[in-house]
Amino acid sequence: MNIRFIFLILLFTTTLHNSQGQGKIFPGENENTPSRSEYFSWINNTNEGATESQALVNLDFFSWLKNKYGMQLDIYAFDAGAIDGKRFYGNRQSDRFKRQFPNGFSPITSKAAAMGTRLGVWGGPDGFGDTAEEEKQRIETLVSLCRDYHFELFKMDAVCGQLRPGKYDAFDRMMSECRKYSPGLVLLNHRLNLGKGMVHSTTFLLGGAETYIDVFTTNTITAPHHRAGALARELPPGLTRLTEDHGVCFSSCLNYWEDDLILQAFNRNLILAPEIYGNPWFLRDDEYPVLARIFNLHRQYRDILVSGMVLPEKEYGQNAVSRGNDHTRFITLRNLTWEPKNYSVKLDSSVGLTAGGNIQVRTYHPTEKTIGNFRYASSVNIEVQPFRSCLIKLSDAAREREPGVEGTDYQLIPNIESNKVTINLMAFPGTEKRIKLSGDYSLFNVASVDKEDVSSLLKGKSITIQFEGKKFQNPFHRKLGDMKVCTVPADAESIYESTCFAANNNSLEARELVRSGKSAVPQVQAAREAFANQKAFKTRETWDQYLFDGDLSTAFSANMRFDAFNLQGATFRLDLGNSQQLDSLVLKVPDEFSLQPLNSEEGENALVSTDLVTWENAFFMAGRSMKVDLTSFQSLRYVKLAPAPLRISEIIGYKNGRVVDRSGWRASNLFRPYIKSHWNKDMIYFTQKAWSQKCVLNEIPAGSYLCIAVNGVHGIEGAYAGVKIDGKYLGCPDRAPSFRSNVWEYKVKESDRNYTYYFPLNKEMIGKEIETFVLGFDKDHLDIKPEVYITAYPIPMKKIELVLQRR
Repeated sequence: MNIRFIFLILLFTTTLHNSQGQGKIFPGENENTPSRSEYFSWINNTNEGATESQALVNLDFFSWLKNKYGMQLDIYAFDAGAIDGKRFYGNRQSDRFKRQFPNGFSPITSKAAAMGTRLGVWGGPDGFGDTAEEEKQRIETLVSLCRDYHFELFKMDAVCGQLRPGKYDAFDRMMSECRKYSPGLVLLNHRLNLGKGMVHSTTFLLGGAETYIDVFTTNTITAPHHRAGALARELPPGLTRLTEDHGVCFSSCLNYWEDDLILQAFNRNLILAPEIYGNPWFLRDDEYPVLARIFNLHRQYRDILVSGMVLPEKEYGQNAVSRGNDHTRFITLRNLTWEPKNYSVKLDSSVGLTAGGNIQVRTYHPTEKTIGNFRYASSVNIEVQPFRSCLIKLSDAAREREPGVEGTDYQLIPNIESNKVTINLMAFPGTEKRIKLSGDYSLFNVASVDKEDVSSLLKGKSITIQFEGKKFQNPFHRKLGDMKVCTVPADAESIYESTCFAANNNSLEARELVRSGKSAVPQVQAAREAFANQKAFKTRETWDQYLFDGDLSTAFSANMRFDAFNLQGATFRLDLGNSQQLDSLVLKVPDEFSLQPLNSEEGENALVSTDLVTWENAFFMAGRSMKVDLTSFQSLRYVKLAPAPLRISEIIGYKNGRVVDRSGWRASNLFRPYIKSHWNKDMIYFTQKAWSQKCVLNEIPAGSYLCIAVNGVHGIEGAYAGVKIDGKYLGCPDRAPSFRSNVWEYKVKESDRNYTYYFPLNKEMIGKEIETFVLGFDKDHLDIKPEVYITAYPIPMKKIELVLQRR
């Protein structure tokens, strides 16, 4: 039976029981309570729990967002392991808690309070023990969090355990006492039967689903990014807001996170919204103004967003919602297809507008744009880009005071300074835009574009803006063609190997740290380092960079926890980044156990290549320190070991007795070997069928990449894609659902259908023949229809800075 249905039945029956007995209990919030923004720390840490030092660094990050952009976080919640943990109950007197929080919660509470934030915590519903004294202690543990530290959220999870029926009364008393000190206390119910205590639950978990991208939430269709599954999430029944959707994950597959957050905050708009978790410090520096803008916009209108209506699917697409009041409505649309979709939005009571008069229409996402003023009861066309969400505001034009720009797309940069507004004007290269300001700009008397005075804008005048660059000849997102069945290429192995070498098996988090680059913001960089340097992350050995860090205490392991894996079926691959000459390669392992399935003092061969076509043996003797003699090779780039050691702590290259630069070296350890002529149940199939497509691109906008969409059922790891340009093998470094990873929290979810491979493009590829391939390995699943698309992220617009000031 559906868990949501069970929850609603239990809630109804316990509410009825309560109303007949002890009076109505208010569960902290109701359907009309404005949302509160929340961050929770799951997969910033896992079940080992948070620490005081890491929490303080994280709060510094959120404090910076508030001080820089005015972004307010209402609740910062510790997830599993702070007090309770998986299958156990704890307390603040335990040695474990004192190790993690040597000063208790006081310094964290103080830092949070200084920026207007309250704390929350994960735990279980029981822990009352078997004696009256143990019950009393458990009640005091949680009540004191509200009384002494003003906690505002409890997340109670079945992972810790269920509530014993004999402790229903104790739970009821505990929650009643907690709410004496924190009347608005939010109780998140994650898969629990609390008996008569169900009336204390503020929410249930929507669909029982977590949202860790490519772990618990994955694509079921081909798409240009990893978050199509997240964008397809259901609406809560009856648009109830007393539920929780687990928020938006900021730990894996970050691209298009903003589309996900728009729907979480403005479409579902639950009691906790915007709600985020994981590692938002993984974003690039240029993405923080966007994050803050979404938070700030939601906060500005949260009082009216509590009222919503579902719009007809035939007219507005899947799960479209309008929220607001008679004068202002926010409409969220989405497009889960490969082609743009146009929707005719009615400006009347059918979307909740009843005020009449002229209606101003503007979008906030994926770009901000003042579309114009239109008569009430008319319609306006809105285009929604492929696999994106769209946020539209309809408002009474006579009342609209919010600053905006007419004539071009733009991005308003949040700023806490009242005498200054920064707006990035945006348009495609080579275009000319005639712009003017809309809204109330009476506070300002100086305007400049790229430091050139344009104060006439503040007097209602228009100016022309020229965006540099060559005008696009084609849409930046378009289909390039269907792939056709071809003879299995003679170099199929090289095509397969190119993707294995281009991709990696790092944890999903390590992959995003590479995406992030280095931050210029100290608070951001500190939060990233706090994550990457925590003991649990390092000792799970999930990052290939540990092979090249000069530290023998770190290692890179075949760490597929929660998943049976045949080490004999895995290949270790090392890419030196470019062809080079080495005298030797030394691989070090910590101990004999780590060496398995190899054995000390046995001869082995590595395979080396410069081009992924010709492979030669290089002998070495297995042991804790293995030296591969490479003096006979003119050059090499690629190295394979099959089988390979379970754990490797360091790989060092030598030339003329000196250690060579390893900054560009990369490795993987979970991809299967290529099987040329046979297969068995433990190994990938050899190539049964192939598809190819050729194209020449005369322009490549910034941020462009190919999407090789393998539509259909192909079997688990049963289809691989690769690319050839000028005879060179260039694999696909990314795929949705993600390539197998060494595990930080939980394994990547396997899928047997609809893979999409991504291949990044650059200007050097203009005018060259690009040949894409799909190799089908599963003889029982070869009825697939691969296609190739080009797209870009972010939207490849140029930006020009407009600054409004009061002097």
